[in-house]
Amino acid sequence: MYLNELKDKRILILGFGREGTDTLKFLRRIFPKKIFGVGDRLEFKSLDKPVQILLRKTLAGKKVKLHLGKNYLLALKKYNIIIKSPGVPLKIIKPYLKKRQKVTSQTEIFFENCPGKIVGITGTKGKSTTSSLIYKILKEGGVSAKLIGNIGKPALSYLWKAKEKDVFVYELSSHQLQFIKKSPQIAVFLNIFPEHLDYYENFKDYIKAKSNITRYQSKNDFLIYNFGNKLVREIAKKSKVKKIAFGGKYYQQDFKAAEIIGKLFKIPKKKILKVIKKFKRLPHRLEFVGKFRGIKFYNDSLSTIPETTILAMETLGKNIQTIILGGFDRKQNFKKLVKKILNNKIKTVISFPATGERIWRDVLALTKGKKIPKYFLVQKMVDAVKIAYQYTEKGKICLLSPASPSFGIFKDYKERGNLFKQYVKRYGKEL
Repeated sequence: MYLNELKDKRILILGFGREGTDTLKFLRRIFPKKIFGVGDRLEFKSLDKPVQILLRKTLAGKKVKLHLGKNYLLALKKYNIIIKSPGVPLKIIKPYLKKRQKVTSQTEIFFENCPGKIVGITGTKGKSTTSSLIYKILKEGGVSAKLIGNIGKPALSYLWKAKEKDVFVYELSSHQLQFIKKSPQIAVFLNIFPEHLDYYENFKDYIKAKSNITRYQSKNDFLIYNFGNKLVREIAKKSKVKKIAFGGKYYQQDFKAAEIIGKLFKIPKKKILKVIKKFKRLPHRLEFVGKFRGIKFYNDSLSTIPETTILAMETLGKNIQTIILGGFDRKQNFKKLVKKILNNKIKTVISFPATGERIWRDVLALTKGKKIPKYFLVQKMVDAVKIAYQYTEKGKICLLSPASPSFGIFKDYKERGNLFKQYVKRYGKEL
């Protein structure tokens, strides 16, 4: 959506977290006299303190109308344009929409109005690492690169001062891609696995949203894609752009994609390899915590789907003796993961509710009670780590790779991974 289309419209910013606040700040700069609506499911007192301060300032100037709390969606009927934050599922607002209303997003506004070049990166897993690596390579090569999106700053904080020479490395979730009608000039497509099934109507809708990264590309644009992922391969086949395929194991895809981007920008191979050699993987992604009491511990807390837990197990091999699984239930299928656990002859399964219990029922169904691993259901990370020390032999591996989101017991995957590391180190010193 172009900025001049917003001039005479009644605008509601729906979802007022990190991206929503950035959107209000940007639009206030463009339209200083305009009154904006702000809608969020949280009451004012439950919003983050910086958000409260921002809203108090705008309320004082009578430049914002608040629609907060459980009935916040009723406000939709009062506005022409709804700028939806990624965390608000489209399916929950559909019943409140009228025919002539337009739902857009910060990402669509940025794409339509950005004068620079966009390198967009998407995939169910690996986006953050790949985006970070591409950004570092471009900077090393002297490119005027900016890291934006989920891993960097919100996009609109850069738009008002963006120049043609700028290259924006944009990490793009399916939620951010959902409304775009213009794709990035350079798209990187890593993989697609079943994810966010509670957010979309079905898996097809999720695939459709992801596909937008290349759907609107021109014949002179580039698609760098993972040939090893079947769904990505099928999407790439339909695209008419310049295509560059890469393959390789899951934990190598980020390096391969980043190297290709470096070459496209004519960055010397020596500089590309320098960055790759120095690059440290982001935390909670098959992160080696250390060797304690002879046991190797790996933190793969960002593994929120069964497919990535399987890939982690394939990477670490047969030395995994203990695995810590489970979390929030998004109705995923764990049958392949269970087969992998049994084929790898893992001896101890430690699980968190609710999916941990589902995984264990699948284990019992497949083994019918014969040669089953030891099983423990826990509510706290400290208990999981204590059990792991008790039942993992020296020279073997304990892997935290939950195959599920963290919500419920933990605030997020970071808290889950950090608690794992904290207790591993604490009890590793006690004999």
